[in-house]
Amino acid sequence: MALSVLLQFIYPPPASATVTAMTAISFLSLSNGGYKEMQGKNMQYSKMFKVEKRKESGKKVRSKIGMIVTYTPAFLAGVLSLFIFPSGDFRFTLLRSAITLHFFKRLFEVLFVHKFSGWMEVEAMVPISISYFLSTATLIYNQQLMQQLPQPPIDLKYNVGIPLFLLGIAGNFYHHYLLSKLRSDGEKQEYKIPQGGLFSLIICPHYLFEILEFWGISCISQTLYAFLFTMGTTLYLVGRSYATRKWYDSKFEDFPKDVKALIPYIF
Repeated sequence: MALSVLLQFIYPPPASATVTAMTAISFLSLSNGGYKEMQGKNMQYSKMFKVEKRKESGKKVRSKIGMIVTYTPAFLAGVLSLFIFPSGDFRFTLLRSAITLHFFKRLFEVLFVHKFSGWMEVEAMVPISISYFLSTATLIYNQQLMQQLPQPPIDLKYNVGIPLFLLGIAGNFYHHYLLSKLRSDGEKQEYKIPQGGLFSLIICPHYLFEILEFWGISCISQTLYAFLFTMGTTLYLVGRSYATRKWYDSKFEDFPKDVKALIPYIF
């Protein structure tokens, strides 16, 4: 009964060991990452870079370089997919375009919006980059396998997927822009309490909109892999937002107690 209802919204899982393995790995690794963030075992990038004591011998790169390395392979996977699979239905084309636009935006922000002054551990940069690349490649490959199957009876891509994706990518960019305005070019690394937009309600609105963006991509895809990957991403960003709020609360005596981590008035 539950399976028949579920299949109204998603394609049947493909008979692919690779996709099955990546579905389990993505969900479990991202969920575990979110749990570790809440336990204080933070990935070493952005403001969390100095949370844990590290050996001076640990390899690190400038944050800007680290982020470029992190996002470029996934962006190239999206671009190349448009040439490797030149034909396909509208859903397949829409999915590839959305994921490519997502990583193009991230690279654009790294190059022209964000202001960096910190460092990123290579130990964090490499697995994140590989994760983004593999998840993007799997998402595209999995959707390509769906070309031979009938569409789910309930189509989510128009009424839910596209609006959620556009809302998410726009809201994420806007709040990244607000964050960039907190520091002038050449200014020393000095964090401030963000202002504007939804920052008066939550400390990580950029994470909230990124979650909406990925749920939009999932509703465009309508595959089990996409939904479980997005669920794992959601759990990771829940943990990261919790750690971020805890960081701000420890650094600023005047941090507003009513500002939540990710969901206004709730969490």
